[in-house]
Amino acid sequence: MSLQITIDGQGEAIIRAQLAQGNARSPEELVELALQAYSRNGAKRFSLGASRKSSAEAVADIHELRNTVSLGGLKIKDLTHEGHKY
Repeated sequence: MSLQITIDGQGEAIIRAQLAQGNARSPEELVELALQAYSRNGAKRFSLGASRKSSAEAVADIHELRNTVSLGGLKIKDLTHEGHKY
């Protein structure tokens, strides 16, 4: 199946950065990897509906995201520590 999509400027920048970091060989491969990741845990993490979590679950989610989500190759955890230096 072939499907054409349009990506906005921000999405294109993300794709270019991920390709530059060697996380995929092509935009198509990167989209496939993103879709696979979404299929594995996207329903939980990216749900658009209201979520009823306990405080402990919300804190655990924040800790997980803080340690795993990155911005330009730097983890948010590292950026937070960097900010405390100033």
